[in-house]
Amino acid sequence: MESPNRKSAQKFVKSIAQSAVSSTNRWSTRHSLSLPPSSANSLSGSWAKENTKPSEFRLHTQQRAAQRAIFNHSVAIKSCVMEHHKKQVEKVLKVIEEEEVRMLRREMIPRAQLMPFFDKPFLPQRSTRPLTVPREPSFHLTARKYSGSRISCR
Repeated sequence: MESPNRKSAQKFVKSIAQSAVSSTNRWSTRHSLSLPPSSANSLSGSWAKENTKPSEFRLHTQQRAAQRAIFNHSVAIKSCVMEHHKKQVEKVLKVIEEEEVRMLRREMIPRAQLMPFFDKPFLPQRSTRPLTVPREPSFHLTARKYSGSRISCR
């Protein structure tokens, strides 16, 4: 909802604009009819502002387009260099992996074991280590562990 002050201000502005338009229309019609054409131009030249020529202006679109083209070119070069580097790294890793596989396959080839000699009899030799001496286990309970309690058999 508009305030009453705003409505009155709008009415005031409208009335001033209408009176200014009507007064300029009355002045221009009165003076243009009564004055000769040369004096009417001189009055209208002083009264109205002369047409001004627009000054030359340059948009920055062409400059920005050139900068953007340079930027896009540099980004394309960087991405190309990165892809080339990545391909080289992958190629080196692939060669290393293939070499490792080749070495593993070479080691994994089953080789035949030598045949034992059956023409010589097997003679086991006696060990030089001393024999172990057996000890009897101690099954009796120590007095220290059960000194406070009574052991009873029922």
